[in-house]
Amino acid sequence: MTGSETQLKRILVLYYSFSSQTKNLVQSILDGMAEYQQAEVICERINPSIPQQFPIGTIPKTVHKMIVTLFRQRIPIHPLPEYCFEPYDLLILAGPTWSYNPCGPVLSLLDRDGQRLFNDKTVIPVISCRGFWRMHWWGIKSLLKKAGARVPNGIIFTHTSKEPWRTIGVFLKLAGETPERMSWMKDHYPKYGHTRQQIDEARKFGEMIARAVTQGEELERLEFNTKLAIYEK
Repeated sequence: MTGSETQLKRILVLYYSFSSQTKNLVQSILDGMAEYQQAEVICERINPSIPQQFPIGTIPKTVHKMIVTLFRQRIPIHPLPEYCFEPYDLLILAGPTWSYNPCGPVLSLLDRDGQRLFNDKTVIPVISCRGFWRMHWWGIKSLLKKAGARVPNGIIFTHTSKEPWRTIGVFLKLAGETPERMSWMKDHYPKYGHTRQQIDEARKFGEMIARAVTQGEELERLEFNTKLAIYEK
């Protein structure tokens, strides 16, 4: 309790990051939430028990990874700390898109802990993706609702380069190349991942979420569909 006898609101952020893009977004969201001292924010990374290597390293290995993740391959994960199962006013579940789907560690989390973690909880998914996010969004929302969660809103950040360069650039990056330095690519693909402006936007979203939770505002009314992020309810 605070000096004013007002109980702190509690927010749990769970995330998995493969290439640090989701991690960067989550850290910025956390920085924004830190503006509101009425909220206790706890962050926990989802840790695979089988190490995941970025970059994958070769074209054949990258093609294989794309195929198995298309079929929603699970990646085993370590157990979460017990404090993750305590009561929270809001949970945020963040992860990248793998071949149109939620990533393997997040799928494993939902399989193993979905009911215990998310039943009767309010959850906002955060998606980091190349560009094809709709199947991921529909899938994660469906799995969360199946676990008993309420999903009032969502945050989606895509890479900003145009197609087909975005897909080519991500594939080359995963295969261990540096497409942003290739003479035939660099004008079309100047950077892998999210821009500084998108990271700054994520911080604003963090402020919005913390304010809404601490002031009892409706999370459905938060506007995450901007020039730097995409969301369709």
